[in-house]
Amino acid sequence: MFELFFVPVIVLTGIIVFLLTHLSFLLLVVIVIGSIELVIDTARSVYQRKFALDYIAIVAILTGIFTGEYLVAAVIVLMLAGGNTLEKYGVRKAKSALTKLTSRIPHSVTLALHNQIKEIATVTIGEEILVRKGEVIPLDGSLVSDAALIDESSLTGEVFAQSKHKTMLLRSGTINIGNPIIIRVRTIDKDSTYRKIIAMVELAQQEKSPLIRIADRYSVIFTIITFTIVAVTYALTGDVQRVLAILVLATPCPLILATPIALMGGVNAAASRRIIIKSLSSLEVLSRVKAMLFDKTGTLTLGKPELRTITILDRKLAESQVLALAAGLESQSLHPLAKAILREANHQKITAEDFTHIQEKIGEGISGINAGKHYHFAKFEKEEMVVGFWQEKTCIATFAFADVVKPDAVATLRSLQQQGMALSLYTGDENTHTQQFLKDLGLSFSVHTHCTPEDKQKGIHELQSKHIVTAMIGDGINDAPALAAADVGMVFSNEEQTASSEAADIVFLNGNLDSVSDAVAISHHTLLIATQSIFFGIGLSIIGMVAAAFGFIPPITGALLQEVIDVAVILNALRASTWNS
Repeated sequence: MFELFFVPVIVLTGIIVFLLTHLSFLLLVVIVIGSIELVIDTARSVYQRKFALDYIAIVAILTGIFTGEYLVAAVIVLMLAGGNTLEKYGVRKAKSALTKLTSRIPHSVTLALHNQIKEIATVTIGEEILVRKGEVIPLDGSLVSDAALIDESSLTGEVFAQSKHKTMLLRSGTINIGNPIIIRVRTIDKDSTYRKIIAMVELAQQEKSPLIRIADRYSVIFTIITFTIVAVTYALTGDVQRVLAILVLATPCPLILATPIALMGGVNAAASRRIIIKSLSSLEVLSRVKAMLFDKTGTLTLGKPELRTITILDRKLAESQVLALAAGLESQSLHPLAKAILREANHQKITAEDFTHIQEKIGEGISGINAGKHYHFAKFEKEEMVVGFWQEKTCIATFAFADVVKPDAVATLRSLQQQGMALSLYTGDENTHTQQFLKDLGLSFSVHTHCTPEDKQKGIHELQSKHIVTAMIGDGINDAPALAAADVGMVFSNEEQTASSEAADIVFLNGNLDSVSDAVAISHHTLLIATQSIFFGIGLSIIGMVAAAFGFIPPITGALLQEVIDVAVILNALRASTWNS
């Protein structure tokens, strides 16, 4: 990491030593060291026929040297070196996304062979491996064990644990949350589901369009104005001193300083609201976003099942009695639906009944005995979110579950739509679940169900092909390819700090959906101030250049005036940190 900051540190050190010793040759040394990369980048842009701010920066540095304003030239070099370092740091952080993605997969697997357990690094197709409770499934394979309970939320976003039966496919990257299971490997590592997701993230990061800095949009005009004033002045007066004064006043510090300082202020304003913006460029791009793609589970919803309704089928029983019995039976289960029942019982302050002979079989449900009667839970009419509660052979109640919409979801989405944002929902859920969700939401926008990670990424690319700046908002590993491909990836970080947080540009440390609208508002506020600062600085510089052309401002005074303009620009840009909702 130190090598990134080497050049800015050297330049800053040289400036400090000069201020203490007044040894001008130190400034010349740091100017040369700090300008090497600038010269190389400028030569490359000339070769590629690109016009950027670096042209006028080089002229400004040379002007500072020729006029003896070494300190001004060194400060310009410091600002340029610092800006380049920030951009490199952002790129390095983006590439680190693959670290968390890759580290999640086990580096070894447990081979199950003739009742012997052996840890090995690689396996071949057809071999059988053991996956213990809580472990990530390392490779795609067929279930050899009779049943399994799998958490697929990292890949599909599905909040409910999935029951699997013998011979069914289990995908890499999902988690075994039931008893230890045996899997027969069906794909090698590089062809597994999870590795394909990693490959998509890597490719998306490589193809992501580079940022066009806001300062570059105005640099061409500013450069043309500067050299026009220089040419006209020299042609009419032939006075080199006037030309030097113009060039000193044309030092592009307002363009160099305004945007990064304003963006850093915006980043600080966001951080105070637990919104982590990982690079300055992300905030700039967010201000131009016109379309947003949302994941559902964990993004627009709380990401965990909640008990919605209890339907009593035996009129002799009160709802409180049924809930007390259900809580007692589920008290020893780790199933997400069991936790939802216990949360509801605790919320209603209902004491759970005592059960004995509790048995839980994956795919079949849980059973136990209370007061000599046999009770059990089992799926009800093949409904994924409804379970039946049975006493002996009679179903006495049904429990319906749902993933609850976040309290601020409706207000936030409506606010974004009112701002002209095109919203789309991409979810791996079933269509029936999604329709119920839309009914709860009460809003209308584009909806796509049964989505794979590839589908979400494709949705991003389709919008980008129409030159629409796009943001992806998600929370799971299944969102990582789309997060990486989007112009801005925004993620709700969970307790595990999943790899999706690494693939995103902006991370929300709380679960509030209004953090999305806050981030958008901060980006607009920040870029407004940055633009104001740029035009304010350019305007003052042009006025100064015109005055210098008429001979009213000598070079040394021009250098001092330029520093005054820089300070004014900095003070205005700092207002970006004062955003209030």
